[in-house]
Amino acid sequence: MTFQQFLASAGLLAYSVVATPAVADIRIAVAGPMKGQFAAFGEEMRIGAEKAVADLNAAGGVNGETLVLETVDDGCDADQAVAVANQLIGRDVVFVAGHLCFSSSIAASEVYAGAGIVQMSPATTLPKFTDERQGEGIFRLAPRDDRQADVAGRLLVNEFGDKRIAILHDKTAYGKGLADAVKAVVNELGTSESMALGFDAGGDDFRSLVSQLKLQAVDVVYLGGYHPEAGLIKLEMDRQRLGAVLVAGDALMTEDFWSVTGEAGNGTLLTYPEIPRDRPEAQELVADLEAAGGSADRFTLTTYAAIQAWAQAVEVAGGTALQGVATALQEGTFDTVLGDVTFDGNGDSNLPDYIVYEWRNSVPEAR
Repeated sequence: MTFQQFLASAGLLAYSVVATPAVADIRIAVAGPMKGQFAAFGEEMRIGAEKAVADLNAAGGVNGETLVLETVDDGCDADQAVAVANQLIGRDVVFVAGHLCFSSSIAASEVYAGAGIVQMSPATTLPKFTDERQGEGIFRLAPRDDRQADVAGRLLVNEFGDKRIAILHDKTAYGKGLADAVKAVVNELGTSESMALGFDAGGDDFRSLVSQLKLQAVDVVYLGGYHPEAGLIKLEMDRQRLGAVLVAGDALMTEDFWSVTGEAGNGTLLTYPEIPRDRPEAQELVADLEAAGGSADRFTLTTYAAIQAWAQAVEVAGGTALQGVATALQEGTFDTVLGDVTFDGNGDSNLPDYIVYEWRNSVPEAR
């Protein structure tokens, strides 16, 4: 008699099957540009996702089930994003941390919404992603672009409302769009600028422009544009001894700005999303990642936090079905490496948000 026959004759084989059911796996995915010019950002997302899955599984999984991670490359391309989204449906994925580029996120979101898959982008900032939300399971853990204008506009009014304000832009879609949005906030709050004008991007002689600012005796200059021109304008302001404060957007968060200005860049203000690795809640994870030789940069941590928030919502919902998880995400507060995260009715999160930084001796520091 074989061992299996012995168990069957003793009535133990059937009991054994019932008493030790197989634990199902939960399949999730991280989707982003894993190759090409944006591959460094995709690598950050992959590292964050792998670490989150490893940590959750080490702690017992989600609702006692093991997470299995799928990694897919969307190439920051809308058509490719749709293709990989459909592949993930075939792999029974229930949650996607992705995508990075807005074109990929928006294109894939329609696929996920139709398939009952929860999507949370750790990187897409374009308002349209949630303003034209494809379904109740679409969320983001990235700051909205229009929040930058709100933060900058309020800074100008609160700190310089009684001063002479100039608003400049470089005529690019980014620069003019940001400057126009900041101007709208300033005006809505009851303050008027002393002058507003555009200049040509790519120029290297801003003597005339700065002379106009000096004639108007401006106290603060808001500049919508990129670091090369901003650096040259700040340098020219210093040469002409115009003591106005320069304020700009996230494009100035680069050491190349300081390379142009040198010490003349001191005191320049800019708006930029709070750096996740600086949060106290992230310190243990940052140490673990760096000890292992991995990235602890922005998208590593926002991807990790996205998976944390989703996992906690699954625990609250008692399962991975879209409606229950989406409701839990909409109504709950989630303990993550970014701090306590909540989501509004659009699927937008409260973190990370734009804050104000100041260039001080070659380093932009949070104020």
